[in-house]
Amino acid sequence: PVLRLLEAQLQDQRREHEEEMEALRNQVDLMQEELEKQQQAFLQTLQLSPEVQVELGLQQEITRLTNENLDLKELLEKLEKNEKKLKKQLKIYMKKVQDFEASQTTVPVERRPHERNMQVAVQRKEKDFQGMLEYYKEDEPLLIRNLIT
Repeated sequence: PVLRLLEAQLQDQRREHEEEMEALRNQVDLMQEELEKQQQAFLQTLQLSPEVQVELGLQQEITRLTNENLDLKELLEKLEKNEKKLKKQLKIYMKKVQDFEASQTTVPVERRPHERNMQVAVQRKEKDFQGMLEYYKEDEPLLIRNLIT
């Protein structure tokens, strides 16, 4: 029974190996055909006059640059769309901060941060925090403002 199992495994491996070899042979054949096509195209190009060779080279380069340009334009549009989205979010958050600051009239003047020094943080993933926070009552508006920004 063990010998039969080993023979079956060996036959399976041989069959897999032969299938892999056949797939690789097919791949090599396809690559050889492609290489022959490229060689023929190259030989035809060599038979052309130098002016035509230069023209073909320029056409290929123009095509490559055009495709690269289209890709860059697509990327630029995507980045501009993202920039507009981020600017909208920034305006919303700035408005919320200003509304909150306007509603906080109990904060002493020396504790109020100057609006010019206000920094806006990048939006982060929301996290669930559990626990308690200890703070002084007069620090509450500052705490809330920092939480918002």
